[in-house]
Amino acid sequence: MLTTLKTSYTDTRAADLAWALGREPLPALATLDLELGSSTLQLRLLGASHQVLLEQEQGCCSETVACIPGSSTPLPLGVAKRVGDWEYEFAARVEVLSPGAFAARAQELLALVSDHPNGLAGVFPGSPHAFTAMLAQRHEGHVHWRTWHAYPQDGQLVATRTRVGARVSLGRLGQLSRSGV
Repeated sequence: MLTTLKTSYTDTRAADLAWALGREPLPALATLDLELGSSTLQLRLLGASHQVLLEQEQGCCSETVACIPGSSTPLPLGVAKRVGDWEYEFAARVEVLSPGAFAARAQELLALVSDHPNGLAGVFPGSPHAFTAMLAQRHEGHVHWRTWHAYPQDGQLVATRTRVGARVSLGRLGQLSRSGV
């Protein structure tokens, strides 16, 4: 799904992005509700980037990547942690592209996400290449999502990927290894 966001472009640099786990839902400009197996996922486009809300039998998890006033947690390159009964993995990278390469990559990503049933993209007013895009899927018992935050004025594209799944107990891990998995 592709939408034009009715707001100003609030996070103006990739360096302004912060990461937070466990925040309450923030006001969203656009949302996409998904059922991925036994998981309920809500992709949320914020005026200041994105938030994902995940609900499973094991509990709830929320991830926010946005300009968060007063946040002391900058965007990390990677995070791996246990959240209740889940394993949570997050990674981010910043690509710096020439204007032509940036425009081509922006068009490619917007086409990919807007045509995908599990995709949500929002374009900010003022530039067709200023956008936030999100894409989710379930694979091998884990929920995965990828996001892209575009900063055309600097030629920067922030890409994130997240994986959340049930923690494998040591007893279950032993059963898997004995069964040859």
